[in-house]
Amino acid sequence: MEPYTRRVVDIIQRIPEGYVMTYGQIAALAGSPRGARQVVRILHSLSRAHRLPWHRVVNVKGEIALTDDESRMKQMHFLQSEGVEVSRDGRIDLERYRFIPGEPDGDVPSA
Repeated sequence: MEPYTRRVVDIIQRIPEGYVMTYGQIAALAGSPRGARQVVRILHSLSRAHRLPWHRVVNVKGEIALTDDESRMKQMHFLQSEGVEVSRDGRIDLERYRFIPGEPDGDVPSA
C-alpha cells in the first residue's frame, strides 16, 4: 500500500462513532490538500477490505455525497444510529459533528 493511501486509511479508521470528517479534511491531514477525489477512490476500493467506517465521511458542505438512493439511505441510517443528526436532504451540521484530530479533550470535539 502506498504511504498516502495508508495515511488515509489510518485517518478514516480513527473517526469516532458519532462524528464525521470531510473528504478534503482527510486528504489534507494525509498530506495532499487537493486530494479529496483520491480519498473518494480509496474509500470506494478499500472500505470493505479494511472495514472502514465509510459512512462517517461527507463532502465539504456536510452533505452525504452518494447519489444512489439505497447507499444514501444506508449512510443516513448508520449516522443516525450513532447519534448524528442528518436532515431529510442528507445534511450534517459540521460545527457540531466534525471530528478534528488533536482536539484537547482526547481527539473528540465536544458536541
